[in-house]
Amino acid sequence: MGLVILFILIGIPAVELWLLIEVGSEIGAGPTIALIILTAVLGTLLFRVQGLATLERLRAHIDRGETPVGEVVSGFGLLFAGLLLLIPGFATDALGFLLFIPPVRRWLATLLIAYIVSRGGSTIFVNLRGGQGPGPRAPGGPGDIIDGEFEDLSDRDSTGRPEDRNAGDTPPSLDRPPHDRPRD
Repeated sequence: MGLVILFILIGIPAVELWLLIEVGSEIGAGPTIALIILTAVLGTLLFRVQGLATLERLRAHIDRGETPVGEVVSGFGLLFAGLLLLIPGFATDALGFLLFIPPVRRWLATLLIAYIVSRGGSTIFVNLRGGQGPGPRAPGGPGDIIDGEFEDLSDRDSTGRPEDRNAGDTPPSLDRPPHDRPRD
């Protein structure tokens, strides 16, 4: 992880500086600065157009009661692309413009989600309406909270008794309620 941070802090600016010097020596300082400003303006316009489209797709997912994981990851990809285009330099601009291509962004989002799942995953609980959605809902529907208790039965043997119990202890029927009826 330390090498990655070192590369971000030293390697990327060094590459950008080298590219700026090379391009500036070929086309001149004025056109190089104009090109940097042009990519920042173009990136801002692309971010606005694609960001609004992503926001509309996000709203459509939420209106249907779906979890918009893909749109959220795509939105973060757009945000990262916009930031890369605002950083002066040609390498970050190239990467930023690549992230504005929807199939590339979806492919990278798929890789990112697969990586997260392979590393132990992550569980996301989303309450899209917060119990405030329009119209009546059936009990147990989205947004309802169901309170309950649980008991870990993984340490019991096949007879239903805990494996670490001694034979002289109280019978299980007096100790615990049966498992087929709810507790009071």
